[in-house]
Amino acid sequence: MHLTDSHCHFDFADFDDDRPGHWHRAQALGVRRLVIPGVEEDKWLALPGICASLPGVYYALGLHPWWVADASAGWQKKLEQALDQADERCVALGEMGLDANIALAPAEQQAALNTQLRLARERALPVILHSHKTHDQLLKWLRRTPPVGGVLHGFSGSLQQAEAFWKLGIHLGVGGTITYPRANKTRQAIAAMPVEALVLETDAPDMPLCGFQGQPNHPAQLPRVLSALAELRGQDPASLAERLEHNVSRLFGWS
Repeated sequence: MHLTDSHCHFDFADFDDDRPGHWHRAQALGVRRLVIPGVEEDKWLALPGICASLPGVYYALGLHPWWVADASAGWQKKLEQALDQADERCVALGEMGLDANIALAPAEQQAALNTQLRLARERALPVILHSHKTHDQLLKWLRRTPPVGGVLHGFSGSLQQAEAFWKLGIHLGVGGTITYPRANKTRQAIAAMPVEALVLETDAPDMPLCGFQGQPNHPAQLPRVLSALAELRGQDPASLAERLEHNVSRLFGWS
């Protein structure tokens, strides 16, 4: 059984002590591929090097809303240059999006998002999206500049919202949230969505699973996410994993 972690911050300092060792640990549990989302300008040129020595590890390039305020005045041009220099391991543009819990003005967040959505369309790249209490606003921007495909990572929301994203060709990233019994709305939405809309993720080192609160998350936890999803949907884990691998392979152009 093979699995893909569609969203893991494997470039973060949490994994600096032994990144190959951390990857081998995940591989031993069936995780064969992993995608690192780009979140800040200073790391764009480092991502290809990180991935080059780790078979099965891919990356995306983008500017997360948390880092928009720290970006240089010419970040858009630098992002284009980074994409020009990117190798075949660059499979998407992102992580981009909106966040209602940060001080940065919505207009500035929206400008950065719009720039990246347009660039993704020009490059025919899928997008990796971030949304915190901004689903409806994000949907408006996606309708204005529809991407060629993408994923809303760490989905948490209602069935109606999930269906709206999927209608635009945006997959739902399923991670640790579904392991918490109190996340009723999200669990019900994920259980009801067609399996074609779903991909797995850990968001490591963030989003720890229920029972692991206070500990850094790890891509080796992905099989636990699969088990929780299979139980939630009443599906066989092995057959579900096969369907999810098909989804993520189509999303990132591996098939």
